[in-house]
Amino acid sequence: MWPDRRIIDLFKTEFPILLAPMAGIMDQELAIAVAQGGGLASLPCAMITSEKAREQVGILRQSVSAPVNLNFFCHTAVDADPAREAGWKRRLASYYAEHGLDPTVPVNAANRAPFDEAMRALVEELKPEVVSFHFGLPPAAMVKRIKAAGAIVVASATIVKEAIWLEAHGADVIIAQGAEAGGHRGMFLTENIYEQPGTFALVPQVVDAVKVPVIAAGGIADGRGIAAAFALGASGVQIGSAYLRCPESKVSAPARALFAQSGDDSTVITNVMTGRPARGVANRLMREVGPISPDAPAFPHAATALGPLKAAAEKLGKVDFTNVWAGQAIGMGTDLPAAELTRSLAAAALARLSALGG
Repeated sequence: MWPDRRIIDLFKTEFPILLAPMAGIMDQELAIAVAQGGGLASLPCAMITSEKAREQVGILRQSVSAPVNLNFFCHTAVDADPAREAGWKRRLASYYAEHGLDPTVPVNAANRAPFDEAMRALVEELKPEVVSFHFGLPPAAMVKRIKAAGAIVVASATIVKEAIWLEAHGADVIIAQGAEAGGHRGMFLTENIYEQPGTFALVPQVVDAVKVPVIAAGGIADGRGIAAAFALGASGVQIGSAYLRCPESKVSAPARALFAQSGDDSTVITNVMTGRPARGVANRLMREVGPISPDAPAFPHAATALGPLKAAAEKLGKVDFTNVWAGQAIGMGTDLPAAELTRSLAAAALARLSALGG
């Protein structure tokens, strides 16, 4: 038996496992598989239109009778700075030349939109059981309407101060995102990535600071990690990197091969891919320009100039300019089907918890 059933009871899932919403490398196929395995299905919506989100939710609802989590970014959007964009293009000029690209050709702006009224209306229409946010929470009026639509509100914290703020502003569940976690840091009350605590330090301090259930995220990829999270006071876990090599993910073949070769020292926190700190497997750009560069434009505009470079390199089977987000436990991932992996993770965690209890 799980020592804390609050997440299971809230989400109405078989297991207290939340699929991390990994924008750009997954869709409803992976979400459906995790739901079939007993975890909470998540659909990342920050890089897709409301029409695409509606389509994906529709497919999921037709495929499985299970709750769904829709995930959104809620950063404060900033306009592109032409001078900084031009400087970034100059910083990347040698790569453009290497790939025979013309840096003066206009490219589409990076698409990572914050939660807005259109998405709020979509939530009210689709009525997902869970709505989660990265980079804080939307305005109070929006949070109120999301809850009125029947959704549980979840948000990520990277420090205790953020967790306390989230609880005070309406979060029903808090994800404590340790520094080990892959993808964008959920930080919103701090910009100092060098002070970010790891999961083992963060989770118990967040648990002590708030009354709402806490989900542990970062470096959790097997039953031992899940059991450890519960020992620290968490009521559930969010897992992303362990699912990256599952057949249902949309990870490209070159990235999948890179993940299979990665170990505990393969990832770094970087801002050169999007302009905002995120953890991923080090690629050429991260090594040669970053991992942290003051030249990178503000989020998400750093990604705009990388678009042509990413496309050109991927045609050659390379991920030199692709954001291969992953956490420090990426080396523990497998290529099992996601439903099977979810059940295996839960079984291993319960066995470990039983052994510890004995």
